[in-house]
Order: sequence, then C-alpha cells, then structure tokens
Amino acid sequence: MKILYAAMEHDYGDESRGPSFEQTNFKSALDGMGHEVVQYDFMAREKEIGRSAMRREIVETAAREQPDVTFFCLFTDQLDVETLRLISEKGGAPTVNWFADDHWRFDDFSSKLAPGLDWSVTTDQDSLPKYEAAGIENVILSQWACNRYAYTPTDGPLEHGVTFVGQPHADRPQVIEALRGAGIEVECWGLGWPAGRLDHDEMVRVFGTSAVNLNLANSSTPPNTLRVRVGRMLGRGPKGPRPAQIKGRTFEVPGCGGFELTERVPHLERYFEFGSELAVYDDLDGLIEQSRYWLEHDEERTKVAEAGYRRVMADHTYDHRFDAIFSAMGIA
Repeated sequence: MKILYAAMEHDYGDESRGPSFEQTNFKSALDGMGHEVVQYDFMAREKEIGRSAMRREIVETAAREQPDVTFFCLFTDQLDVETLRLISEKGGAPTVNWFADDHWRFDDFSSKLAPGLDWSVTTDQDSLPKYEAAGIENVILSQWACNRYAYTPTDGPLEHGVTFVGQPHADRPQVIEALRGAGIEVECWGLGWPAGRLDHDEMVRVFGTSAVNLNLANSSTPPNTLRVRVGRMLGRGPKGPRPAQIKGRTFEVPGCGGFELTERVPHLERYFEFGSELAVYDDLDGLIEQSRYWLEHDEERTKVAEAGYRRVMADHTYDHRFDAIFSAMGIA
C-alpha cells in the first residue's frame, strides 16, 4: 500500500535531538511492514520555505503521489483544516491522524483539526464521548505499541538492577530519591539526568538487561519553561498536572524482553494481566515495596518478563495497530 506519511523526522523538529518518536516507531514500522512510504516532514519544510508555501507543497505532493492513504502525526498548528481537506481531495485518498494526547489536548488541539480529516485515531478511551459530542465521526480507538523492527530482546546476563529511562519531569527526581533513600539504587538516563540521554540501541539494551525497568507514567507536569513553550504553541497557557495515561514505554520494555514495573493508569488492564505479564504500583509506598519484591524473586520475575514479551508479540505491535486502523478505514 502506498502511504503519504506526514510527520516530523526529528524530535520536536530539532535535528540535534535525533530521530523523533514517530520516525523510530511509526515510520520504521510502516517500512518494516512492506508499505511504500512517501515521507513529508512538514516541520522541516516549514522551516525551509515558510508555512504558507509548505501547506501548498504538501497538497501538491498528495496530488502527485496519489497515495492509498495519507497518515499524519500532527504536532501543533503547522497544518489547518482547509489544507487537510485539500490533501484528501487532491490526493484522492482518505486522511487519518494519530492524536497522541487527547487526555489533555482534545479541547485545544484534536477537536480543532479532526473536522478536516476523514478519520481520527485516539489512544484515549475516555475521549470517545468527547468526539461524539463534538459531532466528529470516524474515530478509531487504538493504543501505543512496540515496533518489533526497532525493539528486540538482548541476549546475555543482567547488567543493571532498577533503571528508569525518561526525562526528570516534575516529581520524578523526588520519586527516584525516595527509592534511593529506601536503599534501592536506581540508574537513570534521559535529557536532564546527570547520565544524559541514551541512543536508541543503548536504550533497548538497558530494557533487556535490567532486573526492573520502571515506568513512571506521564502523570506529572513538565518543567515550567517547556510547559509554557508548548502552551504558547498550542495557543493556551500552562495548566495543572497532566492526567496519567498509557505511553509507548509500557509496550516497548516487555517487547525487549524486559521486566516492567509501571504506575497503574486507566485502562491498562485491557492490555496486560497484572502480576503475570507486568507489575503495577499505585503509590510511592507501593513502588518501594514492589521494587524490593521483584529484585528478590528472580525466577518469578523472569517468568513475568517472558509472558509480557509473548503478549506484546501476540497483540501489541504496531503491525497489529496499523492493520486494525487500515481495516477500520476500509483500505486493508
């Protein structure tokens, strides 16, 4: 299938930050599945030729390529409703966008752009009534997953105890210090931690060689500077803490054969069996207790990690997600 793929190649459009999440997961998975992918980086083109010219160019690209579907991962307001409708009309194919953060961006973002699309994908089950109330049809509930072409198990013995990969947003440093204060050493990587960022291959290796991979769900508010910057881009001011939500890490860690201890978030039980495919905690005391328990029970922990890997490979790869999305759109 020929896919016009419109998303950022680099993280937040910044080449110095390396590949974006979309590039490592969506683009790589679509390539791996054997689709013909025509990439259009709206962020890079806007920087080069300006927003108005970029909008005209992506419509011209759709008209020239005549794809079977145009898949978007929109960021802020680079594209507008009129441009989205023209892409569908001139390209002669349905358009679909993956709305990643409806938990906190529906009112200010998704509800504004979805009317210009033929289809919308949401990862937030609780936003489905919001789409319906707004009169937005053709909404597909999907979820994050593991890109099996980029995340694979690592052979060899464990190299780490408890680890966390992610930025030190809001109270995450305090959570890590509380674990350390309880005698549980935690190694941390990510922009803002002393150890810095890991590249993709290093991160995959950490997932596969850690006794316990922590997933501190995205329920905390980013630092004020980032929050204000993103809020301005979205045309609004900063708000309070974001609601907890399932993220890609939830599937990536077990997809690498790693054991995961994650914060309990809404609807997670739809995707994993707690205690047998991954472990969950509800509060800081539970996190400390669970960390100690799983560090001390090697055989049980290994069985859970193996079961988590099997579940991801059977049900939660991006092959599964894209096949379901395209099938719902009638273009499988």
